[in-house]
Amino acid sequence: MPLVALAATMETLAHHGRSTAYRVRGSADAPTVLFVHGSGGTHAVWKAQLARLADTYRVAALDLPGHGDSDDIETDPGPETLDAYAADVRAVAADVGASVLVGNSLGGAVVLTAVLDGGVEPDAVVLAGCGATLAVADSLRAWLAGDGPGFERALAFLHDSGRLFHDPDDRTLALSKDAMRDCGRAVVNRDFRSCHSFDVRTRLSEIDSPVFALTGDHDHLTPPSAHEFLAEHVQTGGWTTLPDAAHLSMLETPDQFNDALDAFLSDPALVARR
Repeated sequence: MPLVALAATMETLAHHGRSTAYRVRGSADAPTVLFVHGSGGTHAVWKAQLARLADTYRVAALDLPGHGDSDDIETDPGPETLDAYAADVRAVAADVGASVLVGNSLGGAVVLTAVLDGGVEPDAVVLAGCGATLAVADSLRAWLAGDGPGFERALAFLHDSGRLFHDPDDRTLALSKDAMRDCGRAVVNRDFRSCHSFDVRTRLSEIDSPVFALTGDHDHLTPPSAHEFLAEHVQTGGWTTLPDAAHLSMLETPDQFNDALDAFLSDPALVARR
């Protein structure tokens, strides 16, 4: 699945002294699902969801600060960055009327931060390739923090089999690496260091929205066990894995991802909450 820009015009939202870019598709009469990308990504990782789910849902996807077309911020990595990213999610969620929040990896941490710290009360939360804690390997953090060849070593590590992807084609690998290069080392480093600081294991029971966690069978960054933990410690949770995919299952196996998401959102108990 190519990681390329979509044809439709981006929307922009001014808030907190900055501008956040996002894309939205579908009827305003349908339930709105807001997608949040992970470290070093942009809204384009949700290309298949924006293209294929808009007949059933109103779908939106944003660029976090310093990613894609959104203004950057000056924050220390960790809670300060997560709080700023969560402010973007709250602002766009309010602007588009999102009733469902979907986050991948760092994006899942941002969604959980936004929900746990207040200001947004979604009907449901979907966490893809995400855990209640997102520890990052010492070697990866060192490569991202340093200058010179360290950044390219980090990209090679992340794109090895079983991490971001299981068995992608060369074009998808190249486009994914280029997307991270476009974000730049400083932003990607901030993203991963913020992931490393994230830990809400003791707060999961505070979440009263139904939570659905899913990832690829081959995800070694946030393995299936991390998703099972999420589902077991929120008030209402479920989880599943997708074959033939790793961390970015929404890109690698988009049809299976979309089917699993639609099955969750179509559950009668969830529909009744809207």
